[in-house]
Amino acid sequence: MGITKDISFTTNFTHIIDGKPATSPTMAPIVNPTTGEVIAHVPVATNEQLEETIAAADRAFPAWSAKTWDQREDALVAFGALAGQHADQFAELIMREGGKDRMSTGFELSSAFPWIPKYAKHRLQEEVSTDEALGRVSTIRYRPYGVCAAIVAFNFPLGLSVLKLTHALLAGNCLIIKVPPTAPCAALKLVELAQSVFPPGVLSVLYGGNDLGQRVVQHPRIMRISFTGSTNAGKAIMREAAAELKSITLELGGNDPAIVFPDVDVKKVAQHLFIGATGNGGQACFGIKRIFIHEDIYDAVRDELVVLAKGAKVGDPFDKDTFIGPMQNPTLQDKLKGLLADCKSKNYKIAFEGTVSDEGGKGYFIPITIVDNPPDDARIVREEQFGPIVPLLKWKDEEDVVARANNSEYGFGSTVWDSDMERVRRIAEKLYFGMVWINEWAPVSAELPLTGAKHSGVGVESSKHGLASWAYIQAFVCKQSID
Repeated sequence: MGITKDISFTTNFTHIIDGKPATSPTMAPIVNPTTGEVIAHVPVATNEQLEETIAAADRAFPAWSAKTWDQREDALVAFGALAGQHADQFAELIMREGGKDRMSTGFELSSAFPWIPKYAKHRLQEEVSTDEALGRVSTIRYRPYGVCAAIVAFNFPLGLSVLKLTHALLAGNCLIIKVPPTAPCAALKLVELAQSVFPPGVLSVLYGGNDLGQRVVQHPRIMRISFTGSTNAGKAIMREAAAELKSITLELGGNDPAIVFPDVDVKKVAQHLFIGATGNGGQACFGIKRIFIHEDIYDAVRDELVVLAKGAKVGDPFDKDTFIGPMQNPTLQDKLKGLLADCKSKNYKIAFEGTVSDEGGKGYFIPITIVDNPPDDARIVREEQFGPIVPLLKWKDEEDVVARANNSEYGFGSTVWDSDMERVRRIAEKLYFGMVWINEWAPVSAELPLTGAKHSGVGVESSKHGLASWAYIQAFVCKQSID
């Protein structure tokens, strides 16, 4: 090991197979979404390399799973400390390949390396019961699956890799990370760095497109899949994984509502709503996607959001004055252009449509846009936009707004805003979402589950509940003698 002595964070991106860097005959260009320029070339994994990676993980599994929880925690903590020493270099990478603004970059980094020791402290406790009359000791214990895979999304490639690998390895599994096709560089370097801590084969990484993802999901020797991405892709993975009865966790799309009552400080709540709807360019599964505002304060909140939007620069993320950068890839940009065109073709009122600072004209930029009270059946309301185009919706009846908020195939996150705590809790209890937040947005932590209902996902990431998904339950019964 020790391949990280002269690690370069700007060149020489490779797979990591059996603890060693590996390249491939075919190379893929990686584009900076701010400029449209190629910033790196990465190897595209072959079928043979996938087989080599799985075989190495198979070899590493017995020894790694035999280590104690504390030994695996120690290795993870050492890895977190090492990765944290390169935080500035990781920040530059994710800003270049992801177009991520400084604030969002800080959020991703702060919820990545510093959280590794927090995740690593989680434990799955055995339950022991004794029947003395029968001479029987029964133990309910948690056993690792073996070779597992994580398929990571482009919007938080570093944070999601850390989240998945920490619990996977802590539980005793060996993990193969399949990095996102359009934003692989930070995750590739993360796993390269890890080889100075973990034995060969324990943590590997491969680059490839959707065809590689399909081969990973279908492979009979990969026992578990953790996927973050779109709902449509998640459904396809669930179908493919069913053939091998794999364990899966799917963290998928969202169309998160915010319900705003009249008894709030308009300026304060508008600030929270604006960050929640446009942070990371709106490219967050738990971002606020629909804002329901009570009719008594609708105009005031709308106008305050417009003020905030006018002051938010869309441009080069390395510019210190930039609020959000580009969309990460042209496919997402095209989707958002289509949604905006649909709003205009239907003559929906646009409260604000901003401009972008894109002098070269090659970046994947979308202006911050606020749509003023479109109908509930509008595409911008029904679909997950995953960008900085946000609809504002007027309401006056409590039961009606709860029904409208719940009327979505998605069920990821939701927020309710009010100073009347009895009322806000009453409303929040009726929301059918995996996460419900009152008077704040996205209070994520290592102790809170990241989970969705309905089409927003299957299973749990983060917290001790997320750790439990990386192990199967075994009933271990020992009778002292043969009667």
